[in-house]
Amino acid sequence: MEEKKIVEQVKERFQDKIIETSAHLGDETLVIDRESLLEIVTFLKNKPYEYNMLLDLTCVDFLGQEPRFEMVYHLLSLPKSHRLRIKTRLSEKDPSIDSLTSLWENANWLEREVFDMFGVHFKGHPDLRRIFMYDGFEGYPLRKDYPLRKRQPRIPLKK
Repeated sequence: MEEKKIVEQVKERFQDKIIETSAHLGDETLVIDRESLLEIVTFLKNKPYEYNMLLDLTCVDFLGQEPRFEMVYHLLSLPKSHRLRIKTRLSEKDPSIDSLTSLWENANWLEREVFDMFGVHFKGHPDLRRIFMYDGFEGYPLRKDYPLRKRQPRIPLKK
């Protein structure tokens, strides 16, 4: 008998917190409720799944839809050599989600990048500030409604 896919196992465990699952072309994906992120990834990080590496996280802007933003997390289980994608949606009115810095140190820089480019706030992040743009930069350049020809305020040169 073929072993159940991980998305099916997690869906059984967190029935009311999983919105959707898919395994298109072998890419297993969970779409979850945003309040459940920490609980679900903590569960996945431990045995028997051992997703011990956060490969990447990013944001997608679906301008004109509500919820507008989608956070996408890519996890890797080194012992099992298996990848898993987790997605969750964020409202334009409240683009915030729990930070994963307590689980993976590299989440620090990845979350700062998403904060800087999209304006998503990560609750519990130890140092949430811009990482690419300067402090006086106005707006979030990867949002689809950011004006292409927007002029930024000048800042004085440091002497």
